[in-house]
Amino acid sequence: MADKKNFSSDAMQYTENLYSAALRMTHNAADAEDLVQETFLKAYRGYDSFQAGTNLKAWLYRILTNTYINIYRAKKRRPDESNLEDVEDLYLYRRLGGLEAVQAGRSAEEEVLDRITDTDVKAAIDSLPEQFRLAVVLSDIEGFSYKEIAEIMDVPLGTVMSRLHRGRRAMQRALLELELQKAAVSGNLEEGNWS
Repeated sequence: MADKKNFSSDAMQYTENLYSAALRMTHNAADAEDLVQETFLKAYRGYDSFQAGTNLKAWLYRILTNTYINIYRAKKRRPDESNLEDVEDLYLYRRLGGLEAVQAGRSAEEEVLDRITDTDVKAAIDSLPEQFRLAVVLSDIEGFSYKEIAEIMDVPLGTVMSRLHRGRRAMQRALLELELQKAAVSGNLEEGNWS
C-alpha cells in the first residue's frame, strides 16, 4: 500500500509523459489537459490501494487510458468500428525503393526513411483507428512491454499483439500512400514501379 503523502513526489514526475500520451489520444490540448487532470485526481483517490514497488508509470497509464475511454468514447452511443482490409505483406522500403536511384552504399530502407518526416509519422498515427492507435502509442512511443500494454488496456496479450501488428501495417500503408502522393506530385513516379 502506498502512502498518499508521497503521491506528489512519486506520481507527478510522469506529468509530461501522460500529457504527451493524452494529446495523442485526444488531438486537442485542452482535452489532453483535462484528461491528465482527471487521471491524477483518480490516481490520488486510489493511491492508497496502489501496491508500492510495482510499476507506477504503467498504473498511471492504465488510469489515463481507462479515463479516456470512459469520457471520450462515452460521448458516442457506439464506439467507431473499423475494418482494416488485409494489406500485402510487403515492407515499405521495398515499395518505395524505386522512387529514386539508391545512392552508393545506402540501402533502399535508408533512402525511404530519409524522406519520411516526423509530421508524416504523426499523421499516420493519427489516422489509425483508436484501438490500434492506443496500442501503437503505448508500445512504440511510450516504450511499454506487451504485457504492460495488456494490463493498461485491460485486454489479453494476444489482442495487444494483434492490434500492434494491424496498427503498424496500417501505418505502413498510410506512409506508403503519402510517399506515392509525393512522388506523383514531384513527377518521380515511374510507370511500372508501383504495381
